[in-house]
Amino acid sequence: MATYTKDPDAIARLSPEEFHITQQSGTERPGTGKLLDNKEPGIYVDIVSGEPLFASADKYESGCGWPSFTKPIEPAHVNELRDSSLGMIRTEVRSTHGDSHLGHVFPDGPRDRGGLRYCINSASLRFVHRDDMEAEGYGDYINQVEDVA
Repeated sequence: MATYTKDPDAIARLSPEEFHITQQSGTERPGTGKLLDNKEPGIYVDIVSGEPLFASADKYESGCGWPSFTKPIEPAHVNELRDSSLGMIRTEVRSTHGDSHLGHVFPDGPRDRGGLRYCINSASLRFVHRDDMEAEGYGDYINQVEDVA
């Protein structure tokens, strides 16, 4: 089993936007994320730790301006915390091992798929295409990926 940690070298390689979002709980502007319109089969991993977070099979178009998923690929890799910033109560989503701010989860997702919408910043994710998953050590998750194109 792989070990995932908050890698200082990975943090040093983050762009200013990636650092602001993952390490300072920032938010990218809606509609600007590089993974928003990605429809390729694969998984989305924490940009800092590499821990698997979401599968393309669980991604959907929510219209909110950020990549949206119905559930984590590995629930133990996602922490949900109360967030009362900006004068509202929300549920923040952070990676377990990298402790990266990912985004928020809301109870307005597709009912037939669990009713949740994980609204995630593209800048907190790295996409691993299905064709590269085995070579990058994510082969155990291939069965959770489907061709969504």
